[in-house]
Amino acid sequence: MSQATQDSVREDGIIASVSGPVVIARDLDARMNDVVYVGKEGLMGEVIEIEGDLTTIQVYEETSGVGPGEPVENTGEPLTVDLGPGMLDAIYDGVQRPLDVLESKMDSAFLDRGVDAPGIDLEKKWEFEPAVSEGDEVAPGDIVGTVPETVTIEHKVMVPPDFEGGEVVAIEAGEFSVTEAVVELDNGEEVTMHQEWPVRRARPSKDKKTPREPLVSGQRILDGLFPIAKGGTAAIPGPFGSGKTVTQHQLAKWADADIVVYVGCGERGNEMTEVIEDFPELDDPKTGNPLMARTCLIANTSNMPVAARESCIYTGITIAEYYRDMGYDVALMADSTSRWAEAMREISSRLEEMPGEEGYPAYLAARLSEFYERAGYFETINDQEGSVSVIGAVSPPGGDFSEPVTQNTLRIVKTFWALDADLAERRHFPAINWNESYSLYQSQLDPWFVENVKDDWPEERQWAVDVLDEENELQEIVQLVGKDALPEDQQLTLEVARYLREAYLQQNAFHPTDTFCSPEKTYGILTAIHTFNDEAFKALEAGVPVEEIQSIDAAPQLNRIGVQEDWEVFIEELKDEITEQLRAQY
Repeated sequence: MSQATQDSVREDGIIASVSGPVVIARDLDARMNDVVYVGKEGLMGEVIEIEGDLTTIQVYEETSGVGPGEPVENTGEPLTVDLGPGMLDAIYDGVQRPLDVLESKMDSAFLDRGVDAPGIDLEKKWEFEPAVSEGDEVAPGDIVGTVPETVTIEHKVMVPPDFEGGEVVAIEAGEFSVTEAVVELDNGEEVTMHQEWPVRRARPSKDKKTPREPLVSGQRILDGLFPIAKGGTAAIPGPFGSGKTVTQHQLAKWADADIVVYVGCGERGNEMTEVIEDFPELDDPKTGNPLMARTCLIANTSNMPVAARESCIYTGITIAEYYRDMGYDVALMADSTSRWAEAMREISSRLEEMPGEEGYPAYLAARLSEFYERAGYFETINDQEGSVSVIGAVSPPGGDFSEPVTQNTLRIVKTFWALDADLAERRHFPAINWNESYSLYQSQLDPWFVENVKDDWPEERQWAVDVLDEENELQEIVQLVGKDALPEDQQLTLEVARYLREAYLQQNAFHPTDTFCSPEKTYGILTAIHTFNDEAFKALEAGVPVEEIQSIDAAPQLNRIGVQEDWEVFIEELKDEITEQLRAQY
């Protein structure tokens, strides 16, 4: 967050009226999106409307007790975030105030109003290792050195994008705080490890490219049927209790991103507590180090001020873009964008703006687009390649996907993972409905799967989709006349589809082995079920009754593949057993 000094703040106006988080000030010399301090306690807010001598401010803290006549001070600066080493393994609120620092200041878990702290520790010394030498020319965005931020991530110190750049005249290794100059340029510019950047403005890049590599999640239904690309966008809509948060947690834990930014936007505090408790205990599958060493948490829970909920999404995406500029692949989890939209709706209604559908502001679609468009696979201004993948949970009231937030999100994102309350009630998790979900990245990601997993990956996936589609059509007939009335080949198709659902699509997030499934294992499970399908239909053609085919001992072992550590040997032995037992019947 922008840390305006007391010297730079000037008293400019007085409060005219207060309505919840919306404050109107009179005679305030301000511009749109300036950060201001409201009232005697100095509550932080942001200018969102100016009309004549009246300035409307959304305040990021509780405004109880604030009244007309109190002063309003303008910083003259937009809402910014502090960028530099120390953001990983940190927990912030919606405007990047570090919650652990605030707690130590208050000596309490409950924070006083007006309390403030820099987003990163300005005093801590970091070991700086130069990457350029005196006499080298550097341009905006160039990497001038590195700092070991955590055991996992090397923080790359960059020339700020708004610098001119020039020749390096002084640089040395050693321990520095983030405010001390580590590089001096011939034009007088001094590069420190600390940058500030306005949260509502995207950081610059050289080019936005078509993503060609999947963000491997370790979840079979996602990687196998509905993959998301590194630099892609995805939405997870679903009713209460259908598994949005657990799915987001799984992605945050196991996705093969270098950095994870997890934004808890208006959700219950116990969900963030679970992340805070679990992540330090879990090992990163790529490095073996704690997951928190690559994670930044932004916790804006449901009991925090509503206006800060509106800003937390922008805070998260700006931090993600900063690490993207270093050449890292970043995954941002937003849980949930519906709460963000509700915050916009409350502010909009207090401003007495003309409401759109279901009371949401008319600019809902534009704000959602602005957010998701900051995702992508980029060539940065320093010729690195990095990505920001955005995965947003949506909480439609009553599971109604026709409501405005879900519908506007669907127009933007290219991957749609639809959670189903019926599947959740049947304890089928992840409760992603394979008939409603889709991914528009499949064609551009197939070459990666062909090269890195198996050359028939697309064909195997399409076979699974076709079987599940046929099962969906047959279920309508089954509900009318019963399964036994179907021809034997259709009964067998239903049996194969059952194994696809139970052995392939279902996955236990709380099992130590099944919680993560590599693409190779995902492919192996699918080929084992395909083997059963092929051998079963051969037996059926040879005259074996479908009841006998279904009763072989080996087939139920398909459901055990997910929990096997030595899965390759298990799959090969199981394929042989299935083939042997079915062929023995004819």
